[in-house]
Amino acid sequence: MDKREFPRQKVCAGWVTPAVMQELNIDLEDYAGERELQAIHGFRISQMGQKQVLSRYPGEPVSYGIRRIEFDDYLLRRCGAELLLGQACKKMERTPQGWRINDAIEAKLLIGAGGHFCPVARAIGARGASELAVVAQEIEFKMSAARRVHCTVEKEIPELFFTPDLKGYGWVFRKGDFLNIGLGREDKHKLSSHVGQFCHDLKQQGKIPPDTAEKWSGHAYLLYHHAVREMVADQLLLIGDAAGLAYPKSGEGIRPAVESAVLAARLIRRCDGDYRAAALQPFNQLMEQRFGPRQPAPDLMERLPLPLKQICAGQLMKTHWFTRRIVTDKWFLQSDQPPLTRP
Repeated sequence: MDKREFPRQKVCAGWVTPAVMQELNIDLEDYAGERELQAIHGFRISQMGQKQVLSRYPGEPVSYGIRRIEFDDYLLRRCGAELLLGQACKKMERTPQGWRINDAIEAKLLIGAGGHFCPVARAIGARGASELAVVAQEIEFKMSAARRVHCTVEKEIPELFFTPDLKGYGWVFRKGDFLNIGLGREDKHKLSSHVGQFCHDLKQQGKIPPDTAEKWSGHAYLLYHHAVREMVADQLLLIGDAAGLAYPKSGEGIRPAVESAVLAARLIRRCDGDYRAAALQPFNQLMEQRFGPRQPAPDLMERLPLPLKQICAGQLMKTHWFTRRIVTDKWFLQSDQPPLTRP
């Protein structure tokens, strides 16, 4: 059930690792037949205003660029579920058997997968706008031949620009003829100003077309170690951004959403119709086993005073070792996390 019709545009940078494709059992050749599937073989990374550091990955792609308008619709049509599209969840009430939605739909178990502002999450206490969330603005558009001339971003090499105050990063990502630009921050104060300056700088550097629009779409999401949402209640589970599962360093939400859905499905099968909170409680342990402690103690870098942390980060971002081994491999590619094993 979704308030939007599909295919629909989704605000998202739109890259997925091979692990996601493997976990979803996606035939890459079949998927790429009618959809954008941009192989990624490197990254350019820097702090804003500093020299970029390039890391290349020869051989198989380390990630793929996708368009969410295509990716989500592909998965939706493939799943075989009954679809209730163009229907918003306006009313939820408990019944002796589970839940009743919009006075019409009965369910023994409800899965909340509606992102940061998911109505199912709100029904069990999620605060939405008052939570400490990352806020981001983004634009994605198809470039004309004239615009492509003024875009120097390589298709196989996305570019990441971390803010000097260490509260977020911007990106420029080319997928075929489509260009995706965005910026996200843990501090929503003056976000539009930060986005406007970022866009201006990219134009000045000749990276994006000079007529790129500066009015972008926005979205919000919780980082895993900041989220305090309950993920389980009687006859109810939250997954993905509704549960607040985005990776803390990169903000990626696709892989945590996919893996939380797979793990939730396995648990639901084991529950054999018993969907009380006690029976669903192992989902919390599954999330900790996969993504680590919900609110871990601050690491060494987090404990440093901000001025010292900024100096350290500024120097580290200039090195090939840090930008490749830590930023790219560990934070963005999650290369130390193998795909979920099949049951």
